[in-house]
Amino acid sequence: MPRVTPFLWFDTQAEEAARFYTSIFPNSKVLNVWGPPGNAMGVSFILDGQEVRGLNGGPQFKPTEAFSFFVDCANQEEVDMYWTKLTANGGSEGQCGWLKDRFGVSWQIVPVQLGQLMGQDKSGKVMQAMLQMKKLDIAGLQAAFDGK
Repeated sequence: MPRVTPFLWFDTQAEEAARFYTSIFPNSKVLNVWGPPGNAMGVSFILDGQEVRGLNGGPQFKPTEAFSFFVDCANQEEVDMYWTKLTANGGSEGQCGWLKDRFGVSWQIVPVQLGQLMGQDKSGKVMQAMLQMKKLDIAGLQAAFDGK
């Protein structure tokens, strides 16, 4: 059966990115590096059970927000941990739970509670609270839902 595999284009950092990502997420490992270590042409890796491939294709193309990894987080501790690790060493915070890591790849770090609250919120207060946040705060989202 065919499988769909995300494929990321990097300038020269595909192996470094793969090793960084696999150090953060459980059930992750580098599978293959094509070419000499430190100067590889490409890499394949498992990211929390999902196969991903990376290519060192040069500077012609840069990552954009048009593609992002969505990370479902069970609690605020997970949100905080992934946010901190992915923004470290040159990453940047975005709005509404979005960030870019130091390689320019976009991530959405989202607590599962957001979907639950938004599904029940007819007033739009949870959405309004989320729009004011960078890293999502479950207590703040819950307070908005509760009208506090």
